Amino acid sequence: MKKKIIILLLCTLIVTMILGACSAKTPSGGEPIKAVFADAGWDSIRFHNAVATYIGRAAYNIAGEDIPGTTPITYNGMIAGDVDVYMEVWVDNLPKYYGDLETGKFRELGINFDDNKQGFYVPRYVIEGDAERGIEPMAPDLKSVEDLKKYSDVFADPDDKSKGRIYGAISGWEVDTVMRNKYKFYGLDENYNYFDPGSEAASVAVIASSYEKGEPIVSYHWDPTWLTGKLDLVILEDAPYEEELYPLGQTECPSMNITICVSNDFYEKAPKYCEFLSKYRTSSALTAEALSYIQDTNASMAEAAKWFLKEHGELINDWLPEDKAELVRIKLN
Repeated sequence: MKKKIIILLLCTLIVTMILGACSAKTPSGGEPIKAVFADAGWDSIRFHNAVATYIGRAAYNIAGEDIPGTTPITYNGMIAGDVDVYMEVWVDNLPKYYGDLETGKFRELGINFDDNKQGFYVPRYVIEGDAERGIEPMAPDLKSVEDLKKYSDVFADPDDKSKGRIYGAISGWEVDTVMRNKYKFYGLDENYNYFDPGSEAASVAVIASSYEKGEPIVSYHWDPTWLTGKLDLVILEDAPYEEELYPLGQTECPSMNITICVSNDFYEKAPKYCEFLSKYRTSSALTAEALSYIQDTNASMAEAAKWFLKEHGELINDWLPEDKAELVRIKLN
């Protein structure tokens, strides 16, 4: 009888220890809460989606998945409740944003980063040359967007030798309208063709290829990307930013608050996870670092998220309460 009691006590102790270990290493049980993340078409938002998904799975019982679409489609999807989380809302590219926010159509949780840039870029060697690569300056007086008028022959369109080529923003992105307006405002349509690269991947590929060959190129681009983290690119100067003139393409693109937003339904469904998202804060430099890592190692977004959290463990402490931070650290090990 005593043996049976001892065995029973030992079994109870073992089960208790197992359950205790499980409760210490996993977030609250039950069915995972589904979170649909907006993939609006560029790598930095995909990377931040992966980081937030990793933490959600490790500490909040959140099952994240990305849904692809253009900026207008994914943004309207968030308002409709079809998209739950938007990790990078480029607010000044969305004319409706502030009105929709004021009328409560979604929840703004915080700022992901606010030190970004976007506009027309050229490689530095186009202006200054590169002695190590044997490249002579091609457009030594090129400083501003307006100066492009003098150098259409430098940026010759391979399909139309009578004009230059400007690689524009991606069709479907709100900023494409701004850049097309800029192209017309400065009279660049007289001696340049505005070329739509079609996708972020195609835009990045043509810049990277031209840079590797030491060829001239002028293209819309933005920070952060792996290109701005690895290549020496110069953004062309423009008139100082004015809110009313910016949509018309008559001023520089502002450094804007890149916000994190969620649908109203998701805010009610996952308040603790939304509290974490409200503390999620990075920078263009940190994001470009992660994107450069992906480029160098061919890592997936999920692999890059894990690498990033190991590399910048201090962010886990900044973003999460200690019990949740411990769950993430356990999963990382």
